[in-house]
Amino acid sequence: MAASDYSSYSTITLSTMSNRFDAKAKEAEGRLESAYGDLTGDTGHQIQGKAKQVQGSAMNVAEDLKAGAKAAAKTVGDAADQLADKIN
Repeated sequence: MAASDYSSYSTITLSTMSNRFDAKAKEAEGRLESAYGDLTGDTGHQIQGKAKQVQGSAMNVAEDLKAGAKAAAKTVGDAADQLADKIN
């Protein structure tokens, strides 16, 4: 693997970690806001908290889909490389 491959990999990994952290933070923020709404009886905060939890979950699903697409693309690329090696 070339040095540029490692650089690209670490950038993708850090970006994914950051996005996953953001998703977890959004879910936690939503849980806190929802709990605050429960304690105070404020349905607005309850609803906003639940909405933020759903948003965080959706962000996690998006990251899972991106990771799956990247893995699939890598598998296809590796298969194409192996086929090219056999042809040569």
